[in-house]
Amino acid sequence: MKKDIHPDYHEISVVMTDGTEYKTRSTYGKAGDVLRLEIDPKTHPAWTGVHRLTDSGGQLAKFNKRFKSFGTSK
Repeated sequence: MKKDIHPDYHEISVVMTDGTEYKTRSTYGKAGDVLRLEIDPKTHPAWTGVHRLTDSGGQLAKFNKRFKSFGTSK
C-alpha cells in the first residue's frame, strides 16, 4: 500500500437526536470529535416505515378526487 494516502481512522462520539450517545470509529473530523445527527434512524420515516402524508395546497385532495375510482371495481 502507498503511504500517506489514506485518511486517519480514529474514535468519535455520535449523538442521536434523542440525546443518546455512542462511540464508533470513523474518518470524520479529528479524534474525539462529536457528530450530532439531525436525522435519526430510530425516528425518521425513511427507516421506521411510518409515513404521514401532508396536504399542502390541496394537492393530495385534488389527487384523491381525480383518481378515486381508479383500480376499484364495485
